[in-house]
Amino acid sequence: MVKKEKTFVSKVNIKNKRAAFDYLLVDDYTAGIVLTGTEIKSIRAGKASLVDTYCLIIQGEVWVKNMYIAHYEHGSYNNHVERRDRKLLLNRREIRKIASALKAPGFTLVPTLLYIDENGRAKLDVSVARGKKEYDKRETLKEKEDRREMARSFKKGF
Repeated sequence: MVKKEKTFVSKVNIKNKRAAFDYLLVDDYTAGIVLTGTEIKSIRAGKASLVDTYCLIIQGEVWVKNMYIAHYEHGSYNNHVERRDRKLLLNRREIRKIASALKAPGFTLVPTLLYIDENGRAKLDVSVARGKKEYDKRETLKEKEDRREMARSFKKGF
């Protein structure tokens, strides 16, 4: 009897598309997030945003700042604050590695993806990133347009 491997696909995939455009992503890390009950319910409903979100290391802990999680519609007076600071859960070794990478000039820690894993926990993918120059952004747009054009011509050919 052959067992089939389960592949889990999360319905919630909130991406920070601007991060890939503005930054060159160097290292990726997956972190858990400390959330309240209404926050996780709102994320499961897909009502969150990573626009203008950034991460900081404060006293050996990684914090995500300015992440928007909408109020839960069935929440009572216990509803959460939409843009509060949230703690990320990473190993000490990972935090030390990130902190040493951020000491170099031009590097920052950027959240790239918010999702729900197979155990129902919210996870945030963060990347150590270096800011792109204007000409790098133009090059990225040109490559994207070239890929799109090649895909169109490939579809027409068949």
